[in-house]
Amino acid sequence: MDLPALPPRTILIGTPQTCRALAAALATLPSPPPIDGMVTLDGAPSPSPVASGQSQVPLLGSVHTVGLICRQRGIKRAIITLPARHRAWHAEISRQLRAEGVAERVVRPLDEQLEETPTVAAGSITSYNGIDLAELVGRTPHDIDEHLVGSVIRGRTVLVTGAGGSIGSELVRRIARFAPERVVLMERSENALFEIDRQLAETCPGVARTALLHDVVDAERTLAHLERWKPHVVFHAAAHKHVPLMEDHPAHAVTNNLFGTKSIADAAVSCGAERFVLISTDKAVNPASVMGATKRLAEWYVQSLAQRVRTRMSMVRFGNVLGSNGSVLTIWAEQVARGGPITVTDERMTRYFMTIPEAATLVLQAGAMAGFHGRCGEVFVLDMGEPIPILTLAKRFVRACGLEPAVAGAPTEAGPGRIPIVLSGARPGEKLHEQLSYDAEELCTTAHPGIWRLDSEAAPAADAVEALVSDLDAARHERSRRAVLDAMARHMPTLRPPIAPVAA
Repeated sequence: MDLPALPPRTILIGTPQTCRALAAALATLPSPPPIDGMVTLDGAPSPSPVASGQSQVPLLGSVHTVGLICRQRGIKRAIITLPARHRAWHAEISRQLRAEGVAERVVRPLDEQLEETPTVAAGSITSYNGIDLAELVGRTPHDIDEHLVGSVIRGRTVLVTGAGGSIGSELVRRIARFAPERVVLMERSENALFEIDRQLAETCPGVARTALLHDVVDAERTLAHLERWKPHVVFHAAAHKHVPLMEDHPAHAVTNNLFGTKSIADAAVSCGAERFVLISTDKAVNPASVMGATKRLAEWYVQSLAQRVRTRMSMVRFGNVLGSNGSVLTIWAEQVARGGPITVTDERMTRYFMTIPEAATLVLQAGAMAGFHGRCGEVFVLDMGEPIPILTLAKRFVRACGLEPAVAGAPTEAGPGRIPIVLSGARPGEKLHEQLSYDAEELCTTAHPGIWRLDSEAAPAADAVEALVSDLDAARHERSRRAVLDAMARHMPTLRPPIAPVAA
C-alpha cells in the first residue's frame, strides 16, 4: 500500500515575537504546515509558548548554527520572518540554508506589512509573491534625522517634478508625512499624475496639494507655474532613464535630462526657492551612455548656477532602485510568471541596488543637509553598499519565488520547479560596472551614515556651461543623431569609453 507523502519538515527563523506571530497565523490555515521549531537571532527563548495547531513550537537554537540544526533534524523548508532592523542577517542565513539544500521562503512581519504605504502602483513587483526587496539585496535601511528633514519641509510649499514616477511618487508620500503647507505634483503623464494625486488624497487628506499636468521641458510654462505657487523646496526627479532607448534617441535625452533640468532650476531660482535638489545617477560618472552623459551635463549646469544664486542647490547620486517601473525585477516577474526563461545581460555585470523607499528617504535627508559645509552645488552620494552581480540577484529572485535557478550551460539544466536563466548580452550604452564617484578618495563622510559627500568636484566655468547649452540646443533641433552625439563629445572629451560612432 502506498503511503501518503509527508509534508516537508519546516522551521521558522526570526525573533521570538515574529516567529510567534507567524506560527499563530499559520495555525489558522485549513491545513497548517507542521512546524518543527524556531531558530532565533540569539537563541533566546520566547517569553511565552508558541502554538501551531495543537502542538508547541520549541526553540531549536540560534541562527549561528541554523545549517547544523537543519542537517541534524532533516529540515527541508525554512520560513524567514525578520524585522527590517535585523535584515543584515539574511545573507548569512541564506548561505547556510543553501548549503544544506533547504528551501527558503520569506514572510515579512505582519506589523510591517500593515504599516507600509504602497510604494508603486498596485500589481507591481513590490507585492510580487510576497518578496521583500530589502531582503533580496541584503540591505538594512538607514534611519533619517526626522527633526532636520521636518525643519526643511514643515509649513513650506514643496514641489516635486516627475511626481508620478517611482522615486517622485515615493518622495511625495514621504514629504506629506512632514506636514508641508502644500505639495505641488508636477508630472507630464496623465495616468501617473492621477494615481499619485488620488493616493495622496486618501492617505493624507489634511495636506493641501496641487496636481500640475505639465512637461518640465516647457520653460515658459514651468516658470509661470513656479511664480504662481512659489515653492520653498524643489525636488527634480523627472528624467529619461532607460539607457538603450536613449542611445537611439539622444535628442530626447538632451531635451529632457539637460534642458528639463535647466528649465526647472532656472524657475526655482527666479521664484526665490530656498532649496533645489537634482536627482542624479551613478551613470553620470565616467558616462559611457547617452543617458549618463546627459545627467552629467545636468549636474554641470546646476553646479554652475549654484555659484551665482542664493538658492541652496544640491545633487544626489545613487544607483538602481528595485521595483521601479520597467526595472529588472518587473521584467523578471513577468518572465517567471510565463515559466521562464529569465534574462541576464552578462554574468560579469554588477550594479548598485537600493529600494525605492530607502532612496527617497535619503534624498530628503541629503536635501536637508545642503549647505552644511559652506558650499554651493554639493554632490551627495548615497551609500549603496557593495555592488551585486546581476546573475546573483537573478538567482536570489528565482529562489525567493520558491523555485530553483538553472543557468544555461551549467551542469543542472531546467526541469520541474526550475527556471532557466539565459545570458542575453550587454545592450548599447551599458557598462559592466558602475561607479558612484570618479575616485573613491573623493568621498567624505557626513553627519549621516547613509550619505557621502564629494569633496573635490569643482564647478565648471560659467562661460563653458553657457557654450555647451548653446551648442546642444542647436544640435537637438537638427534632428540628427550624429549632431547631438558630436556636440556632447565636444564638451565631454573625457567620456570613457566614448560613445560609439553611429550613422546620422
